Amino acid sequence: MPGFRRNLIRGVARLALLPALALGSALGGALAVSAAQAQTLRVAMSAETTSADPHNYALTPNNTLRQHIFEALTDIDADLRVQPALAVRWEREDDLTWRFHLRDGVRFHNGEPFGAPDVLFSYCRVLNNEGEVVQSYSRLVRRIAALEVVDERTLRLRTREPEPLLLNDLSNLAILPRGLAGGAALDFAAGDNCGHAGPWPTQAQFNEGAAAIGTGPYRLRSYSRGGAIELERNDAYWGAKPHWQAVRLTPVTAAGPRLAGLLAGDHDLIESPATGDLPRLRGNAGFALSAKPTTRLIFIQLDAARSPSPFVDGGQGNSSQGNSSQGGNPLRDARVRQALSLAIDRKAVQERVMDGVATPAAQYLPDGMAGTIPGLPVLPYDPARARALLAEAGYPQGFGMTFHATNNRYINDARLAQVLAQFWQRIGVKVELDTMPSAVFFGRRGKREFSVAMGGWSADAAETLMFFRSWLMTTDRARGLGTSNYGGWSEPRFDGPAMRAMATMDDAARAALLREASAVAVEQMPVIPVHFENAVWAFRKGLAYSGRVDQVTSAMEVTPAP
Repeated sequence: MPGFRRNLIRGVARLALLPALALGSALGGALAVSAAQAQTLRVAMSAETTSADPHNYALTPNNTLRQHIFEALTDIDADLRVQPALAVRWEREDDLTWRFHLRDGVRFHNGEPFGAPDVLFSYCRVLNNEGEVVQSYSRLVRRIAALEVVDERTLRLRTREPEPLLLNDLSNLAILPRGLAGGAALDFAAGDNCGHAGPWPTQAQFNEGAAAIGTGPYRLRSYSRGGAIELERNDAYWGAKPHWQAVRLTPVTAAGPRLAGLLAGDHDLIESPATGDLPRLRGNAGFALSAKPTTRLIFIQLDAARSPSPFVDGGQGNSSQGNSSQGGNPLRDARVRQALSLAIDRKAVQERVMDGVATPAAQYLPDGMAGTIPGLPVLPYDPARARALLAEAGYPQGFGMTFHATNNRYINDARLAQVLAQFWQRIGVKVELDTMPSAVFFGRRGKREFSVAMGGWSADAAETLMFFRSWLMTTDRARGLGTSNYGGWSEPRFDGPAMRAMATMDDAARAALLREASAVAVEQMPVIPVHFENAVWAFRKGLAYSGRVDQVTSAMEVTPAP
């Protein structure tokens, strides 16, 4: 982690955006802010939430909303460090058993006191959430073998296997009041339904506000998918009182309208201004910028398993190589996957596509994080070698594929997709590009409709285990492994050390196993790393915000400038 923190500092200096700079206004200064507006923070989000249900889908915009309304046993701070939240302390009794001591004096937004039975109810509800997407949260709860309410302030939790990142994982599991179950007695040992036949709170009840009851610093006043989300301060909050009496979170998925709204005074703070607009903002005295290098990896996920694959035409292949003229899948061959990686000029992408607001990737998390290969250089650009590998794999004339990507989720994603397609075409791969809104893309990707797809992921811990567990391990839904392995890659040489790392509580020993797994993944390239995003926020003069590594926009951390 120290190396990663050094990289954060270097990245910030390189961008020349931190500390946030007050910059010269082309519009004659920021618009005047009324007294009412001064009590409301108006945020333009770069992506839509999918629901007010905190157990619906683990996406960054959903995490932003969740962290305002709900809390978990633990919290992750702006630099990925575990902090106490609804649990004030904990101890590990052995490799499987943990005891949590809960915070006293906490009440839910409806006035009900918080206690250990609320944690039991919440984890049971995760297992019974019909609206959950791709096991975002149930995969975490299924790793728990037993959950015992010792008393109102004490929980005893036993995992099925050693869980070195349990404290990080628990930060994602929002706690709800037990009253939402109608007072039913629950028993975690009674199977998935915990002995309760239902009903369980529905996604509609959260979106309508009836079930959106947390212990967090803000209450949900109104929710509209695709529209503004209104929050009001919880003045009975147990922790530090936020500055803002109200918060409005409005999704504006196009960068141009987001910036226009900021310049017009409709928003106080916006996420992800277009990289090409940063010079304009630097010269505007009415506004400020902040940036944070992040763990957000932008990558290409390849279908390394199916043959044929739905959007790959392997007709140029050699049938003796296991490919048929009717359309085998070249992506099953590691040489082809390496060729696609070698075709990408990551430094050119950083400079010309991302305008410097990215760090070229050498592997799956930034250098310095546990499990990364120390000092690994940026993945090379070598189109001649790429063409040679294609020929060696039986595709001297290339092959055809469709590349699917979002056009409103990641920084410059549509522009990046076009450039990547051009790189691949230069080595003889015939590429059709299909970009779409994230609301459409994620649903289709979850059904494994794609063969070559852009993705993005941000770590909740300073080690590679989380990425490996979700994206690269052989899929085992019963154990919550490979839940995002849409490419179906399965490699025993990778799974072996990665699985051993999952059961290793010693940090140094686990990091060594993860480095072994990293070497296999970089060699086999089932997921092609492109770059790590640098998160950028723009806001009106008079505000201060340092940003977060996880790219969450936290109204609790936005303050009047000193």
